[in-house]
Amino acid sequence: MALTLRVLLENRLAAGVDPSLRVKAGLSLLIQDETDSVLFDTGPDDSFLHNAELMGVDLSGLTATVLSHGHYDHCGGVPWLPDNSRIICHPQIANERYSAVKLLGKARKIKKLSLDIDYSRHCMEYSHEPLHISERFMWSGEIAVAEPKAYGVIGGKTEAVDYVIDEGVLIYKSDRGLVIITGCGHRGIINIVRHCQKITGVNKIHALIGGFHLRCASPRLIWQVRHFLNQQKPDKIMGCHCTGAWGQLWLPEGVAPATGQTFVLG
Repeated sequence: MALTLRVLLENRLAAGVDPSLRVKAGLSLLIQDETDSVLFDTGPDDSFLHNAELMGVDLSGLTATVLSHGHYDHCGGVPWLPDNSRIICHPQIANERYSAVKLLGKARKIKKLSLDIDYSRHCMEYSHEPLHISERFMWSGEIAVAEPKAYGVIGGKTEAVDYVIDEGVLIYKSDRGLVIITGCGHRGIINIVRHCQKITGVNKIHALIGGFHLRCASPRLIWQVRHFLNQQKPDKIMGCHCTGAWGQLWLPEGVAPATGQTFVLG
């Protein structure tokens, strides 16, 4: 069963596509097989809809929209989804969050990374746990990490360190192994792959697609990820968004999807 991936929004514009397509920091992918159509992330605004129209992509019959996590560049387009859209995500998607620096032992907010989004308009399916979307599509649920990395702070009445525990991934169980689609990879690509293998019972990775958060990764981390991927031997590695040029440089035989492109995975 073929799986089609359409890049509705990414940080870069693909060569040879319509120059009217918008390019913004963010991610929005449409993943389809013969029976289901899942929108994975929406980017920061209505650009995914603008680009879908120019690409001739119909978003009216979605099986579901999956939101990887609550950063604005991944869920900011939710206000442009039709009322009562089926949305699958972690219960803490709406946390108020900020990037921050530590000064004199205290975290100082720099930039707000979330938006005030009205999720009540939609048919929300919040889940900490893995969730079957259809026969082959699956939401990973919360990804356990032994030593989570902090990515700013969570605001509100009581501030807390933001470990982006709401980040999950979309899994497709193909006949050739798992296709894992990530938003940013804050929880760590190695942790993400192992989690998906554990909850599905499938060890073979057919494709790893999305943001891998390696653009500023240390050489040590990059080497660990490269070594792990060489052991796993995925058929396809497609890093985009926050993977960065630095991360791409180290990925074994990687492809860098860009806005306007379409890929068909066998």
